[in-house]
Amino acid sequence: MFQKLKSMRPLLGALLCPICSFILTELFLYNPFTEMSLAPWVLNAWFYLCFAGLLICMTGRLCLALRIQTVLCLIVGLTNYYVMQFRSTPIMPWDIYSLRTAVSVADNYSFTVPLRVILVIVGFVLLFWAERFADRRFARKKSRLLYGFAFLFLLATFVMHMHRDEIVAKLRLYDKLFTPGVMQKRNGLAVAFARETKYLVVQKPDGYRVEDAKALLKQYENEDEASVRENEYPNIIVIMDEAFSDMAIDGSFTPNRDYMPYIRSLLSDEKVLTGKLAVSVLGGNTANTEFEFLTGHSMAFFPQGSIPFQQYITKDIDALPRELDALGYATEAMHPYYAKGWMRNVTYPHLGFRKMTFLEDMDVADDDLVRKYVSDAADFDMIVDHFEKRDPDKPLFLFNVTMQNHGGYTGDFENFKPDITAEGIDSQPLSNYLSLVSLTDRAVEDLLTYFAQRPEPTVIVFFGDHQPNDSVASPIYKANGKSVQSLTDEETDDRYLVPFFIWSNYDLPGECAISKGACVSANYLAGIMLQAAGMPQSGYRRYLNELSLEYPVVSARVVRGADGMRHETETASRDERLATYERLQYYEMFDDEK
Repeated sequence: MFQKLKSMRPLLGALLCPICSFILTELFLYNPFTEMSLAPWVLNAWFYLCFAGLLICMTGRLCLALRIQTVLCLIVGLTNYYVMQFRSTPIMPWDIYSLRTAVSVADNYSFTVPLRVILVIVGFVLLFWAERFADRRFARKKSRLLYGFAFLFLLATFVMHMHRDEIVAKLRLYDKLFTPGVMQKRNGLAVAFARETKYLVVQKPDGYRVEDAKALLKQYENEDEASVRENEYPNIIVIMDEAFSDMAIDGSFTPNRDYMPYIRSLLSDEKVLTGKLAVSVLGGNTANTEFEFLTGHSMAFFPQGSIPFQQYITKDIDALPRELDALGYATEAMHPYYAKGWMRNVTYPHLGFRKMTFLEDMDVADDDLVRKYVSDAADFDMIVDHFEKRDPDKPLFLFNVTMQNHGGYTGDFENFKPDITAEGIDSQPLSNYLSLVSLTDRAVEDLLTYFAQRPEPTVIVFFGDHQPNDSVASPIYKANGKSVQSLTDEETDDRYLVPFFIWSNYDLPGECAISKGACVSANYLAGIMLQAAGMPQSGYRRYLNELSLEYPVVSARVVRGADGMRHETETASRDERLATYERLQYYEMFDDEK
């Protein structure tokens, strides 16, 4: 009997070890025994078994193949765990494009190792040890090659079947892309990842015809709408402030002092247009908010979690910098961090920026840093310096993305002493974050004070790119008797809101479609700014201005009508007006006939 079991060890190892790798990978975040139904269980097990089979054919050794799979699963599972902690969404297929950016900021996060993670790692170590008993060599290379192609075919078939909506529906798999965390919990990492690869390429929308897009945009072209002449164009400075948000929107708390008194004072200034900006991201993926602002396109019509800067912008496209360049502006982008982050050094020229300034081009002193990032005060001083050195014969458009408030929010620093606390909440991340926001508030006051004294007409647009991650929000929810997991859809929507304002040192001449304090999505904000300044606009921008009256929020998270009614993005996109928007966006982004 013992001898018979010993002879079966290779077969048992080949069957059981891949399934154990699957279970352990899921256990980093979820319990697959309670969260997954039978169908995703079988599908994930099938994937891991086929992948093990492919590795066996490639190596010719059972033990080596199983151990390679175990190590890979440990790496993927652990990475997925920390990605989920830092940005509140799991690994997506297109994250490979973000790898360089992630590595560049990784040392600023606190990689705590909770007991759950330790136990799972121990499980992987034990599995790695146990696989030594399942050793067997396979010497016939021709047979291994043949079987290898068979396993590769099975893996490809698995992925292709996960792309088919009817298969997903028949197996009752979770299919809502706008909640990737839930999709992975219900379907398992392998099934969810395979499902999402369907969206690596943006498909042509139903009913799309290039002739229709051209004809519709032509209807919106009207050169007589501008209310300012060419020699009166104002300087335009846009600041997208990293992770800037008013956390009071997520729940009530009492700080020891106001952390943003100056920006809050703008709410009562009738000359300043202020409101809430609905963005498509939370806790990360900054590039998507700047993409929406600069292009007018909405992440609602891209795969959930994708990064257009890195995936889709491979040629020159129409965007705010190119529009302003055509009007005679000097177009400049400035970011006090590395040029290759989100591939900005490649993408910005495609958007129409003529000049780019990144950290590598800056002379940064130690006094310019808060924690490990360039402070907003130092960054805004650089804006002033660039403004004073601009070409006097051209109006300036300067787009600035800051870094001061970037996560993580734990740790102690010699150059940063947090001075904002919340009554009854003992949380270092929250205290650090609110203190950073306080520094931004003071820097904004200094910047606007400078430009208020300048004679040149100047418009300044300021907004946050997203709210910070769960480490900041969770203590607020806990103090209010809630948790991130227990939020309603409406409460979760609030996590995607950040403040914005449009300020000028002169009376803006244009008529603005939105009222003070309104909530709009990031794709409309540039058009609103151009409207308020009385600037010429493209037909696409005018179309968006009109659409904003009917649907003021169109984001990857949610769609809201003018009546405030909430719609799920995937459902709302079937509305003909939004379907038209999607077709126009495809035309602007992808059509070679444009």
